[in-house]
Amino acid sequence: MEKDMKALVYQEPGKKSLEKRPIPTITQPTDAIVKIIKTTICGTDLHILKGDVPTCQPGRILGHEGVGVIDKVGQGVTALKIGDHVLVSCITSCGKCEYCKKGMYSHCLDGGWILGHQIDGTQAEYVRIPHADNSLYKLPQGIDYDAVVMLSDILPTGFECGVLNGKIQPGNTVAIVGAGPIGLAALLTAQFYSPAQIIMIDPDNHRLEVAKRLGATSIVNNKNINAVNAVMELTNKRGVDTAIEAVGIPDTFVLCEDLVAPGGTIANIGVHGVKADLHLEKLWSHNITITTRLVDTVTTPMLLKTVSANKISPNQLISHHFKFDKIIEAYDTFSKAVDTKALKVIIET
Repeated sequence: MEKDMKALVYQEPGKKSLEKRPIPTITQPTDAIVKIIKTTICGTDLHILKGDVPTCQPGRILGHEGVGVIDKVGQGVTALKIGDHVLVSCITSCGKCEYCKKGMYSHCLDGGWILGHQIDGTQAEYVRIPHADNSLYKLPQGIDYDAVVMLSDILPTGFECGVLNGKIQPGNTVAIVGAGPIGLAALLTAQFYSPAQIIMIDPDNHRLEVAKRLGATSIVNNKNINAVNAVMELTNKRGVDTAIEAVGIPDTFVLCEDLVAPGGTIANIGVHGVKADLHLEKLWSHNITITTRLVDTVTTPMLLKTVSANKISPNQLISHHFKFDKIIEAYDTFSKAVDTKALKVIIET
């Protein structure tokens, strides 16, 4: 039997490598070992590689998204068996602690966002999943695995952190700042609630064209024009009911502050590595709600049913496919999205 596997390893800020590592083993009765079929790269992986996430130590196998088949299960796993095809959730949850009982799986006392962060992740041929019964989702036969990989993280993240936290209602006006994969996931799922306007803002024309195809009512290239003026013109100088920050840099958070209408909500999705200004001198009297969240994946079962029923097609977010041996090339493509026109990349083992 094979004892080693290929894995993408974070070396130090700015450095990564494709290495051989031992295939993981069961360490707790509630563990499962999953043989990865497909995985992908997240913007958060790029933040780790930049050194923005100091809690991720060098030597870690990256990745928190994927689809695979169960290779081994611990004695405490009751809902899954060897051979089951499963979705790997980016969030690990015990299902028993105080936070899990509140539906805040991201803050699970024995889990949360640990894959590819505090324990080895999914950018490998095999991965150990703690609390498997609560952290893996059995897949129906015939479902598109490319689409399902989008359910590990970006679709529930865009939906929970952007759409639900943004309190979007029918007839609302919405601005999404950042037309990367997460912003586009928010765009797809915002349409569940029939907002009157969804304005997508980004400096990349290709991503804006994709956003238009996926349902944006207006697109604004903030490299070429003043985004605040453009949005005010589109909203009769009122601003938007919901401004979703989907980039993670100070300028885009401040832009959301400038776009939101009185009584509106700023929903932050972006991973921020440095502080951003909060202009309370302007916002203090405007009844503004600001929300933050790490995805809890509580909506994953609903989203999985929606994808299974072909009500939403997240595979539209995929731009490139790579074999696992080419994962370094996949990172290069994903990190140079302006030049490569990359959205999500699928990596097949």
